[in-house]
Amino acid sequence: MRLKDKVALISGGASGMGAATARLFAREGTKEVFVADLLEKEGTGIVEEIRRDGGKATFLPLDVTNESQWKAAIDAVEAGAGGLDVLVNNAGISGSAEQDLYDTAAWNRLMGVNATGVFLGMKYGIAAMKKTGRGGSVINLSSISGITGQGYIHVGYNASKGAVRLITKAGAAQHGKDRIRVNSVHPGLMPPMRTSGRTADPEMRAKTLKGVPLGRAGEVDEVAYAILFLASDESSYVTGAELVVDGGWTAV
Repeated sequence: MRLKDKVALISGGASGMGAATARLFAREGTKEVFVADLLEKEGTGIVEEIRRDGGKATFLPLDVTNESQWKAAIDAVEAGAGGLDVLVNNAGISGSAEQDLYDTAAWNRLMGVNATGVFLGMKYGIAAMKKTGRGGSVINLSSISGITGQGYIHVGYNASKGAVRLITKAGAAQHGKDRIRVNSVHPGLMPPMRTSGRTADPEMRAKTLKGVPLGRAGEVDEVAYAILFLASDESSYVTGAELVVDGGWTAV
């Protein structure tokens, strides 16, 4: 049990990589995993699935752009489970559905969810971790788009995921003294997100795969296992790092 007795909160936990991570955390012994999302039906479904399999899970409604909802979610974790050990800032939206790659409203949406959402999660999650004195682990989901640019997505997606990369390093530098580790995970081509556009197009995906050394798209469970490593004590000397899960895309 790699997460025995740890309490975790996963934003965007109702689907995709977030749901895969919630299931995996529960199997690895979390005291409780909090599935936080706007999607109540889907999130409740993940919680019920975890409970059927013998794990302990709770759904929390959360719009990551809303500071008062972040405070309420962390308060609920502290009240219900006695503190927080692992925070996974997973919630995010794609920039590949935007027709105008310089649309201002899209910029604001992308920065709000992908960057401000992570900032607020760290603000309240780290404060909760400091209260316990146990330390903790924060895992922020960035993207290969936070490392390199692409010509088919809104610039706000690259900017927001790049912000996550450096928010992570700042957090690592500031909170090492509190025994709180902060790392980022950078997935490559994965199953399309709910908000995907061009990245869901089969023709575009086929072209993209030609540049991936492993020759295939990744699976959400492969990202979940990377997150698990960073959440566990196995990574006790890892902070401020970028764990790239992209089949070699950024290596070429």
